[in-house]
Amino acid sequence: MNPDQGAIEPGLRKHANAASFPSTPAKSAMPAWYPQLLDAIAQRITLGRLRATAAINRELSATNWAIGKLILERQNDEGWGTRVIDRLAADLKTEFPGARGFSPRNLKYMRAFAEAWPEQAIVQRVAQLPWGHNVILLDKLSDTESRLWYAAAAVENGWSRAVLVHNIETRLNERSGKAVTNFTATLPPSDSDLAQQATKDPYVFDFLALTDRRHERELETQLVQHIEKFLLELGQGFAFVGEQVRLEIDGDEFFADLLFYHLKLRCYVVIELKAVKFDPGFLGQLGMYMAAVDDLLAYPDDKPTIGLLLCKSKNNLVAEYALRSSSMPIGVSEWKSEIVKSLPEEFASSLPSIEELEAELAQENSITDPANQGEKP
Repeated sequence: MNPDQGAIEPGLRKHANAASFPSTPAKSAMPAWYPQLLDAIAQRITLGRLRATAAINRELSATNWAIGKLILERQNDEGWGTRVIDRLAADLKTEFPGARGFSPRNLKYMRAFAEAWPEQAIVQRVAQLPWGHNVILLDKLSDTESRLWYAAAAVENGWSRAVLVHNIETRLNERSGKAVTNFTATLPPSDSDLAQQATKDPYVFDFLALTDRRHERELETQLVQHIEKFLLELGQGFAFVGEQVRLEIDGDEFFADLLFYHLKLRCYVVIELKAVKFDPGFLGQLGMYMAAVDDLLAYPDDKPTIGLLLCKSKNNLVAEYALRSSSMPIGVSEWKSEIVKSLPEEFASSLPSIEELEAELAQENSITDPANQGEKP
């Protein structure tokens, strides 16, 4: 064969390449409606991925529950010990080469998972979480009610494992919605319930390193420096607007400590920080800031500004009486810079450390494929 047979001359080759691989048109050459099309498709892809992840989590949890139930039932009937689980783990690895997630430790978690949730209807409620989250619920909590509460909150707010652990350790379920407020008397019922649930008491700022606990400016500065952790503690829906927000009233200047906007409540939230015990006189200053924000910053579609007063300590009854005299929606809570212990010391010491959990759960990405734990072809 002629070595040149079928060859393309340089000029023709360049033309062929250009025809086969056309250059990407510039965005400026696209129609005006193109950005909307791109956004719509990107949102659909994101939604599809979220649904796929949720489906994988449900399948994996259902499979692990079924495995755990079989182990639990056989163990209850026959009374065998952990040596069978060790043998089972080895045989499953042989049966499904390359599959991960069948270590003796993980099989014991599956057994504990089935024991914690004996009813399949309840399993469906926690099955939306990744397996690693369910392991944390088993390790960190001992009662069904708390596990269900944290499972629902983790699903609703999209908590990572680290956030879930933090919220359990700071007893979020005991603090959520507990601020002393007058919301029921000052807000419509639909808004008052949501506003109440957006509060905590106490707020735990365990990321602070204060040198003088009576220095409010230092407290404010550190909260802003750790704004991501601060927002995490405030909860979902809070958007940071600014610190020491200037409010000019008829030529006089005033400065609100911290200003947020709540995306669900559709209103501004003024937070005032106090490094001392609650005093009823604090409400007057906060109420003035709230009124100024309503007039100077809020848009007509925004709902009335909410105030949140964070004090080092408070007398709940005094706070309740003081709030009765206010026509503005205000909540009063304490703040703490130390972590709140969530478990008895003797029980907590028997649990694996966070580092051990992370090491064990590092394989989570490889076991979230239902094919790894399905039936053998």
